[in-house]
Amino acid sequence: MSRLRGPAWLDRLDRVITRWMARHAITLIRVGLGVVFLWFGAIKFVPGWSPAEGLAAATVFRLTGGAVPAAVSLPVLAAWETLIGVGLLTGRFLRLTLLLLFLQMPGTLMPLFLFPAETFTRVPVAPTLEGQYIIKNLVLVAAAFAVGATVRGGKLVAEPRP
Repeated sequence: MSRLRGPAWLDRLDRVITRWMARHAITLIRVGLGVVFLWFGAIKFVPGWSPAEGLAAATVFRLTGGAVPAAVSLPVLAAWETLIGVGLLTGRFLRLTLLLLFLQMPGTLMPLFLFPAETFTRVPVAPTLEGQYIIKNLVLVAAAFAVGATVRGGKLVAEPRP
């Protein structure tokens, strides 16, 4: 069965674009993740700036049985996320950075289970804005897997070898 193809120039353009994406995708994903983590982490240092701070503090408080108050958990979480962001942006210590990211992610999903009234308007199908904010972390985890797959020198390839 033959592959449907357009004009030759369109096929060449497609190959050029696909090769460019294969060369740069992981770097763009890594930098994009870094910006998100640095930005979301940095605003947690300033009380009232992060829309997630109340839910984050309540989650840590609940998970630790009340042992860790917001005054402690929010700066720690801010530093943790900022460190992940810096690691991703610089590309240094990626294994450690990704470990920190993967250790943090289960906690970010916990409000969906601990506070369903705050994270859903109709459990489990209609998330609130906070719920959507949390659910998007699944994309961040998937992107981190793609970055992690390259820490030993792996690359994306534009076309499979024959």
